[in-house]
Amino acid sequence: MNIDYAVGEVELSYKPKFKSLHQVTCSGDAYKYLLPTYKEGTICYKEYFKVLFLNQSNKVLGYTLISEGGITDTTVDVRVILQAALLTNSVAIILAHNHPSGNLKPSRQDMEITKQVKDAAQIMRIKVLDHLILTDAGYYSFADEGKL
Repeated sequence: MNIDYAVGEVELSYKPKFKSLHQVTCSGDAYKYLLPTYKEGTICYKEYFKVLFLNQSNKVLGYTLISEGGITDTTVDVRVILQAALLTNSVAIILAHNHPSGNLKPSRQDMEITKQVKDAAQIMRIKVLDHLILTDAGYYSFADEGKL
């Protein structure tokens, strides 16, 4: 029995948009960079999960929206995060999502997804530097609180 298996060709490309890159040295830098990526009024409307991609010097290569959810949660696929990190040649990433309620306390699900992404990224030698929970009034940093 002679069966040929055809696999679709995958073409990967990454074209950086920025000439000068913003450097992230602390959670506040990441918050300041991410906050304007939420259109006015949306941060209090529903949950959005985003990832910031960084190079070896902790300079921002870009960010992407991973998922968009409802009022109380959003589904996050670890594979989509790692795929984007690999496509951008990221050495480190910062996870971020908003809490429309304005509550900065991380949920059990927030802690679980942080651990899942961190464990999976570690295999690929990609560091998860932080996970921010954003509101229009401030943020919670897993790294600053020793929860990473």
